[in-house]
Amino acid sequence: MTVMQTEENASSTDICAAPPRRHPRPDGQDRYTISEVVAFTGLTAHTLRWYERIGLMSHIDRSHTGQRRYSNRDLDWLDFVTKLRLTGMPVADMVRYAELVREGETTYAERQALLESTRRDVLSRIAELHDTLAVLDRKISFYATER
Repeated sequence: MTVMQTEENASSTDICAAPPRRHPRPDGQDRYTISEVVAFTGLTAHTLRWYERIGLMSHIDRSHTGQRRYSNRDLDWLDFVTKLRLTGMPVADMVRYAELVREGETTYAERQALLESTRRDVLSRIAELHDTLAVLDRKISFYATER
C-alpha cells in the first residue's frame, strides 16, 4: 500500500484533518517552566531559548523573577514547529512562517504557498524513500532465496 492508497476497511475519517495531538499536560494548567516544556516536548532548554532568540517563538511570558512561563498555546506552536522540522523545512522558512503568522490574516496566501512548497518537497522525499525501500526489499528477497 502506498501513501496515496487507503485500506478497503479504513475509516472515512481524515486523520490529517484531526486536531493535533496534545502534549501530556496537567489538566487546568496553562503556565509551564522551561524544564516542564523540555519534559513535554523533548526539546532542550538551549533549543527553546534559541527558538525565542531567532523569532521562531513569539514573546514568552516571564514570571516576576524573570523565568520563562510557557502557555498551552506555546506548546501547541512548538508541536507544529517540530512537525515542520521533520519535513526538512529550513529554519529560515520556519522563521518566515512565524513572522507571517504574527502579521495576521492578510498573510494566509503566503503561508499557504510556503506550506504547499514544503508539502511538495515532502512528497518528493517520500517517493525517493519508496524507491529506496523497493531496492532494499529486492536485496532482502534475493538473500532470503539464496540461503
